[in-house]
Formats: sequence, structure tokens, C-alpha cells
Amino acid sequence: MKTYRSLPEGYKEMFQINLQTDKRTAFTVNLLSVVVNIGMLAAGVFIVPFTELFQTQSLTLYLLQLGVLIVGYIAYITLHELTHGAVMKAVGASSVIFGFTGLYAFAGSKEDYFRKIPFRVISLAPLVVWGIVFAVLCFIVPVSWFWVVWFLEAANCAGAAGDVYVTAKLWKMPDSILIRDTGVDMTIYDREQAA
Repeated sequence: MKTYRSLPEGYKEMFQINLQTDKRTAFTVNLLSVVVNIGMLAAGVFIVPFTELFQTQSLTLYLLQLGVLIVGYIAYITLHELTHGAVMKAVGASSVIFGFTGLYAFAGSKEDYFRKIPFRVISLAPLVVWGIVFAVLCFIVPVSWFWVVWFLEAANCAGAAGDVYVTAKLWKMPDSILIRDTGVDMTIYDREQAA
């Protein structure tokens, strides 16, 4: 899984993905996120009825659950991006940058070009890792806490909409492609075809 520090000779830019400037793609990704979130919340009803969230008689417990949900969501966003960054480093990135654009948190590297398969792993790692963590937690917390964890699981799946979109877009592309992901935008390169 070699990561390149500079674009190899014979490669040219094919296209870019930038959710900040491409409003159509941003709309598609955000719509996908909303649909996934609604689907996840609907699926949760088949595991534990939503009414369980309101079975508690204690206002203190409600406030505690709300506080845990808010803090958990903020922590999750951070952990999601740290997971991207850790996998980038694991596949050979020279440096990783983190940031927040006002719409999206991101992890990226301005100096590295990733191969297709390692980039898939980078993209999907938070969805898989945190999906497993939240799924396990859902089944070990008391029933009164299920929905707090399930909201975080739904946020994990919905929040990975951009990662899934990019992975799907690159899926049928040749294995020779290289991806430069600065966090804000991605540029995809491939070998120039001989005339």
C-alpha cells in the first residue's frame, strides 16, 4: 500500500470532488445523509420501541441523557476524523491535517496521493469502526439508554454519507488511480493514455 509524496510522472487530473463548491453534489450527499438518518431511526424502533425513551420518570435522568447525547455527538465527530487520520498515517501519509469548514469537519493530507484501495479503507474506516462500537453499546446499555446510543449510531451512518458517496464514485474506476484528499476537496488522477 504505497502512498506517493508527489504525483508520479505520466499522471493527469481526471476530476475533483468538492462539497464546498459543488452545490449539486453537496445536496445529493446531504439528502443521502437525511434518508440514512431517518432509516436508521426507523430501524431502531424494531429493536427497542421509541416509547422506552419516555418511560423514565426522572427529569434528572432525561437531562443526563440529553447531556450525554450532546457530548457524545461532539466527541463522535472528533473521533470520526481522528479515525480517518489514523488510517491515513497507517497507509503511509506523511502528515495529516484536521479542520472544520463551518459545514464539515475533515481530515486530509496536502502532501500525499493515495492508491484506490487504501483510500477506500481511509474513507470507510470510521463508519465500520464506530458502527461496531455503537452496535455493541446498544446491546449492553440498559434499555433506558438504548436510544441515546442509537442516535449516535444513526449519526455515524448518516455522517458517513460523504465517505460512502466518494467510495461509490471511485468504485468502478481503474486501480491505477491516485487520490489527493486535502480534507476540503479531493482530486482524482490517472495515468495518461498513450495516443
